[in-house]
Amino acid sequence: MANRVRLSKEEKLEAIRILFDYFPDAGPELDFTNDFELLCAVLLSAQTTDRQVNKVTPKLFEKYPNPESYLNADIKDIEEAIKSIGLYRTKAKNLKAMASMLVENFDGKVPNTREDLMKLPGVGRKTANVVLSTAFGEPAIAVDTHVHRCANRIGLVDTSNVEDTEKELMKLLPKEMWTKAHHVLIFYGRRISTARNPDCENDPIKHISLHCRGLLDPSKK
Repeated sequence: MANRVRLSKEEKLEAIRILFDYFPDAGPELDFTNDFELLCAVLLSAQTTDRQVNKVTPKLFEKYPNPESYLNADIKDIEEAIKSIGLYRTKAKNLKAMASMLVENFDGKVPNTREDLMKLPGVGRKTANVVLSTAFGEPAIAVDTHVHRCANRIGLVDTSNVEDTEKELMKLLPKEMWTKAHHVLIFYGRRISTARNPDCENDPIKHISLHCRGLLDPSKK
């Protein structure tokens, strides 16, 4: 079902501008010091919180500081290092395979194109977009569950999957806003428009948001 009411382009851009002002310091919340650590941290963040990832990465990065350090690593040791986060067995397998491919195919360096990044085990479009925008300064909108949920709740898009949400946000926003919009919508989703019990009372865009105004299609809440 489509939303009963649609926002104008001006209303959509106003909502984004308000959120930009409300979260001026929005940015990555994963801890990393280089491109490889960023790639590992984003890979680990699927279906778990950045806070949980940040708890395991200091020891992980100390033990495995570069792709080469994973080549002879025992998969059980990698699992042990990250076992407190979700899907740790799959993620351990992907870390080792990803590092091996970096060494074999990319001279041990993190590639700087979406096509090459998505060749790496465990790296989907969202992860590739985060790495492109954060590590290499390439304009990209990485759509995770927060971005997808919030973009639909506000009324910026009317989509049923993350791929379409990314496409519609790219059409709506100037390219120079893409990366910042990604971080701002994540902050908004984590702090205000949470999956359960969104705080419409303190929402800075409650006068625009379809959800807060009670105009959102019930199937999208």
